[in-house]
Amino acid sequence: MTTTSRKFSGIKRRGTKAVIGGLGTAMLMALGAVAPSAPLAAQASSSSDYRNVISNNMRACAPGAGPSVRVTINGIKNSNGTIRAQVYNGTRADWLESGRWLNRIELPARRGRMTVCLPVPASGNYAIAVRHDVNGNGSTDIRTDGGAMSNDPAISIFNLGKPGIDKTRFSVGRGVSSIAVTMKYFS
Repeated sequence: MTTTSRKFSGIKRRGTKAVIGGLGTAMLMALGAVAPSAPLAAQASSSSDYRNVISNNMRACAPGAGPSVRVTINGIKNSNGTIRAQVYNGTRADWLESGRWLNRIELPARRGRMTVCLPVPASGNYAIAVRHDVNGNGSTDIRTDGGAMSNDPAISIFNLGKPGIDKTRFSVGRGVSSIAVTMKYFS
């Protein structure tokens, strides 16, 4: 196995690539020719599709670009710490599970409103989670940090701030989809 690093549309991916030669390559190519087409809902196909830390490249959300999601984050309490936006496959298996995010953007917080662009691998169903780490310590501090999710679901002590995927999932087509979320803080 060899580790590779590749860049695609401003996305840096890290993953593993098996070195296969001879008959193995021919067999894989033949299997690819008869493989069924991708399902309607986009899914990450390997572990290298997850955990991509990317820059906020707004060109990926320009007219004619995509598939991607332009996320307007409203209600940012202050300019302390960082804002982290993550996109997940719109499945119960991935939503808010540790390490199961596809792309992540992390930026210094700016009070009020910020906009980020999150590319997605293909058209399909996705969900977005945003966190304001007010003190920038990398840990969730319930009393000070804020959060938001696609479709702005209710967040309460009863769902432990984790609403189900059915409340946060939305569809992305071939182009750029736009959503707005509003930060919620407990204090």
